Amino acid sequence: MKYLLKTLIAFFGSILLLFIFSLIAIYFSVPDVEALKKENPSTTSFIEFRKQEAGMQGKKLRVRHKWVRLSDVPDLFQKSIIVAEDASFWIHEGIDWYEVRQSIKKNWEEGEIARGGSTITQQLAKNLYLSPEKTIYRKMREWFIAKELERTLNKNRILELYLNTIELGRGVFGIHAATQEYFQKQPWQLELWEVVRLTASIPNPLKMNPNVPSSGLRWRSRVILRRLLKYGFITEAEYRDAKDKLDGFFNT
Repeated sequence: MKYLLKTLIAFFGSILLLFIFSLIAIYFSVPDVEALKKENPSTTSFIEFRKQEAGMQGKKLRVRHKWVRLSDVPDLFQKSIIVAEDASFWIHEGIDWYEVRQSIKKNWEEGEIARGGSTITQQLAKNLYLSPEKTIYRKMREWFIAKELERTLNKNRILELYLNTIELGRGVFGIHAATQEYFQKQPWQLELWEVVRLTASIPNPLKMNPNVPSSGLRWRSRVILRRLLKYGFITEAEYRDAKDKLDGFFNT
């Protein structure tokens, strides 16, 4: 019995040491994000990953990516993305621990990684420096990088970087490229119902096209529109107008 106890203690001790060393290794691998205060990245790890992925399939990815200043993105556009992706963006410090707990619960019930619970800052960390792979190691790196982004940059800069690096279709990165790709408009020219459709495609941009009606796109569009009304970002009249246009789009 004593031998078994010693063996178990040694085993779990080794696991704990391995975990601690992994955390230390991840901490010292966090990139220096200081330059992002003033410099706009010309490419990202996520873009390069998609290029390599296409190359392995014998294809060449046509990348559409054009920078837009945060001041040129309408306030309602920004709010639509925040209420859809990270409602507590302005108050958290990189990680929303409530969402983390909910994700762990959901993933345990599903028996797989079905929900990520990532904040906008975490998504930015992934876009800039990581890949779409779903592993514990990548998630831990994402957390550390997100904390460093929050420590170094202000919220407006984080949001600007996110809006310009987010994947919104095959080869489409950033909302400027997306609004031109799907609507042939500039970001500041979109109508509310178009903003909602584009925002609704964010969780699965390779399968949900804002110009192609689908049950998933319809459900998320309605949720986002209701949240905008709930938080007082749009009026009842704006809500009804956008809802009528969305209903017409999804019923065609």
